[in-house]
Amino acid sequence: MKCPRCKEDNDRVVDSRSAADGSAIRRRRECLDCYLRYTTYERVEDTPLRVIKKSGERVRFERERVLQGMLRACEKLPVTSEDLERAAARVETRCHEEYDREVPSSVIGTLVMEELRHLNQVAYVRFASVYREFKDVSQFLDELKPILESRRASEGGVREAPEGTARETSGGTARETPGVAAREAEET
Repeated sequence: MKCPRCKEDNDRVVDSRSAADGSAIRRRRECLDCYLRYTTYERVEDTPLRVIKKSGERVRFERERVLQGMLRACEKLPVTSEDLERAAARVETRCHEEYDREVPSSVIGTLVMEELRHLNQVAYVRFASVYREFKDVSQFLDELKPILESRRASEGGVREAPEGTARETSGGTARETPGVAAREAEET
């Protein structure tokens, strides 16, 4: 280590201690040429995670940007900010665990969609529509089909009404009413 005063690389370590809750080592050094005592710190080098955008540009990963996108998707929906904070933290953790230095933005978008699917399905579809750049209604329907199918499966299936009848809802419950063809048959 070069001395800050005489710039000579001739020193000895006088004392070493743990610092910053064990995340650094504090060393007291003495220059053997000019006898100056000075302090140095040794830390693990932190390499920030970088995001590879669609354009190929590389930017620093920012959890705040992930959270802002999730907040926009959940606007006016019953999702707490605490739930969103935890979801953004899980996205960040998975990115750090699965990628060493760079993560594609497509992976982050997919992780955010997974989290939103569990939090609120409307928020999921909102985010997916922007993230996947939906151009028409058919793309919305393609995204909604799996959600609707899983909902039907969890409800035990919806009973189909017999032909000639229509399903009406009253007070949240469905009831079958005779259709036009059935009414005409009754009148004759």
